[in-house]
Amino acid sequence: MRSDPDRELLVHGDRRLSAGWFTALVHRMAHAFSALGIERGATVTLLSGNLPETIAARYAANLVGCKVNHLYNRLSAGVQAAIVRDVETRALVVDPRCVDRAAEIVETAPVAHVLVLGDPGRAFGQDLLALAAGQPDDPFPALCRPDDICVIRHTGGTTGHPKGIVSAFAQAGRVSRVMTPARRPGDGPLRQLLCTTLAHAGGMMADGVLRSGGTVVLQDEFDPAEVLAAVERERVTCLFLLPPLLYQLLDHPDSPHRDLSSLSAVVYSGCQASPARLADAVRRLGPVLVQVYAQNETGGISVLSARDHDLGSPERMRSAGKVLPGVDVAVRGPDGEDLPAGELGEICVRSPGTMRGYWKQPGLTAEVLRDGWVHTGDLGRLDQEGYLTVVDRIKDMIVVVGGHVYTTELEDLLNSHPAVLQSAVQGLRDADRTEQVHAAVVTAPGAVVGAGELRAFVRERRGPLYEPARIDFVDALPLTDAGKPDKKLLLRQAEARTHAAPHL
Repeated sequence: MRSDPDRELLVHGDRRLSAGWFTALVHRMAHAFSALGIERGATVTLLSGNLPETIAARYAANLVGCKVNHLYNRLSAGVQAAIVRDVETRALVVDPRCVDRAAEIVETAPVAHVLVLGDPGRAFGQDLLALAAGQPDDPFPALCRPDDICVIRHTGGTTGHPKGIVSAFAQAGRVSRVMTPARRPGDGPLRQLLCTTLAHAGGMMADGVLRSGGTVVLQDEFDPAEVLAAVERERVTCLFLLPPLLYQLLDHPDSPHRDLSSLSAVVYSGCQASPARLADAVRRLGPVLVQVYAQNETGGISVLSARDHDLGSPERMRSAGKVLPGVDVAVRGPDGEDLPAGELGEICVRSPGTMRGYWKQPGLTAEVLRDGWVHTGDLGRLDQEGYLTVVDRIKDMIVVVGGHVYTTELEDLLNSHPAVLQSAVQGLRDADRTEQVHAAVVTAPGAVVGAGELRAFVRERRGPLYEPARIDFVDALPLTDAGKPDKKLLLRQAEARTHAAPHL
């Protein structure tokens, strides 16, 4: 970045920020952290939206050798406070827009330093930008080591205490490279639109884009109309979306009228995608979709390339692509035996991107990470051509009388009905505590369909085993902070409706 200090590095609202400005801010912040006694091995927790200063604070903390933990904004204050305590936070770095929540957190989880990214507008903490302005912008000597903990990344659960996944610097760098699209011959620098939280995969892509000499355009949150406008205005070349957000982009009324021709890579990951909706995306956007199958515990596992998103081979879009070089994948049976090609079992992964373990949970670490292999909890199969297909989470599989129902397979089938826009399937226990198949369905605009018609559609194509016992029609699927369908919330809503108006 110092070699070309005038180039545009970050865009946020009306601000267009240079590489020189950013580099100076990172080093000033690192000096400020050091002056406060925030040393190598300490934990810096971020409570912030997608600000340029947040990225700078993260880089500065890592430069000093600190662990970084980024809170999901939609978690409750109680869960956030529990995480702040658990990771032994030394400094809480706060977006000025989040000071009220930060005050609520530190009331029950005190920290040594509360540092606000600007004037908090009240007597609360210290202004980190003011502290940094009083420091030199001389390069701060990196104190981090490849085997040091770089990040403690928590699962995005909305209830209970999310698991803290510990990654070293070497592992975090590998994940960033997997998430970042390669530049095509003749293309200029990458221009990423970051419209999902910095705490998730979009932030990892941003690291790679900045490292490659590209530009990152920051939006505070995902809004389909604003994303479409920004892609056209900023000539965005790449973005990361979870599948539900991709569907919202396709379904927005502005979509047909925006120029999206600058896009060369739309990377999606985080949850299962509907092949029917992926085909819609290919028809709208062209051959730009790339699926990355990954877990925080393993890093990148496999990639379904743009070439594999072939409308002539729709079954290929059900797969998660081919295993990445340097990654070993085994599909194993219940007794730990390796299964032959085509057989269904648990996906186990050995990779240079493997986590160090779960923060302060040695028992869970030993359960998931055995002999260097991560037991992912995903059910899948490898075919003869080397394509990996993820069928379901083991814990999401619904055990019904007569067999098992794989939720993603039923979702794919429901989504293929012309009247269905999106669906989510899960097990719902009845009064006898017997698990029943429950589907939440979002219908296509103007479409009229009944639960009986959809159940008959499923019964005809997959048999009575897969037929939902209950279907709820909803306006939209709720999403987690990361952008995944929030099945825990859907389950609570379904349980609340159990004694309400008829749903079938």
